Amino acid sequence: MKSSNKLKIFLIIILIAIIGVIAGRYFIGQHFQKKFSVRPDPGVIVEIVTKKSFFDSIETFGTAIASNSKTYRVKKDEIDGSFDSEGKIVKKGDTIIKLKTEETILADFDGKLGKREIAQGVLGTDSFIITLDDSSKIVIDIKIPENFVGILKNGLDAEIKSDAFNKTFYGKIDSVSSRVDPSTRSILARVVVENKDYELIPGQLLSVKIIYNKTETLGISERSITIQGETAFVYVVKDESFVERRNIKIGQRNFGLVSIIDGLNENEKIVSEGISKVRDKGKIKIINKPN
Repeated sequence: MKSSNKLKIFLIIILIAIIGVIAGRYFIGQHFQKKFSVRPDPGVIVEIVTKKSFFDSIETFGTAIASNSKTYRVKKDEIDGSFDSEGKIVKKGDTIIKLKTEETILADFDGKLGKREIAQGVLGTDSFIITLDDSSKIVIDIKIPENFVGILKNGLDAEIKSDAFNKTFYGKIDSVSSRVDPSTRSILARVVVENKDYELIPGQLLSVKIIYNKTETLGISERSITIQGETAFVYVVKDESFVERRNIKIGQRNFGLVSIIDGLNENEKIVSEGISKVRDKGKIKIINKPN
C-alpha cells in the first residue's frame, strides 16, 4: 500500500508539473501575442487634389534667325581710327563707324554689332563686313509633320531651349505656311521668341516644343495611382485617420502628373507615398503637411 501511495503521489506531482508548464507557456504566449500584435498605423505621405495645367506637344528643332539684319562693307584704309564696337548694342541712328571722308555709317535700326573679316582680294581690297542684327526677337523656322496641319495655328505657345543655357525661352507661332512640302511631307511654321537680353544669337540650333490642347483640370501625381488591369484607383483620406479605396478615370499625362476625368473632387486628400502599406478602410498616420 505504501508503494502504491508513493506512486500516486509521484504521478500527481508529474501531472501538476505538466499542467504548470502548459499553463505557463499559454500565459507567456498570450503576453507576447498582445505585445507584438498591436502594430502602429502605417505612416503615409498625402497630397491635395488641385487643378493643374495639362497639354499635348510637338517637338522639333530649328535655327535662330535675327528678326532684322543688315551688313555694311567697309574698306580698312577708309576707316578713321579703328572699329572696336563688336558686340555693342546700338540704337537706330547711332554711329557705327566714322570714315576718313568725314562721313559716318549710322545704324538703320536697333541691334547688336558684329564683324566679319574678308580675305584680301575677295572684295577687291583688304576689307571687312560689319553686321547689325536685331535679335531682340529671334525667328525660328520649323518643319512640322503634315499630320499636325489641323492643329497648327498662329498664337500657339512655344517653349525653346538651347544647350548653351539652363533655362527655357518662350515664344509663339507667328505664321504657318499654306502648303505642305511634298518632298518632306511637312509644313513650315515660324516661331517668334522674345530675346531682349540678346542671349540667343543668330545661327544657334534650338529645340522647339509647340504646346496645344492646353487645359486646366484636376490632377494628381502619377505615383499615387495604382493600376490593376483596366482599373485605376487611389486611396482617399477620410477624417485624417483612415483611407478609402476609390476608382478613378484618368486622362492626359505630363511630367509625372495625371489628369483626373472622374472620381475625385478638388481639395480631397489622397495617399501619394506609402501606398503598399495601406488597405481599404485601414487606419493611417499622415507624416507630412500637404500644401
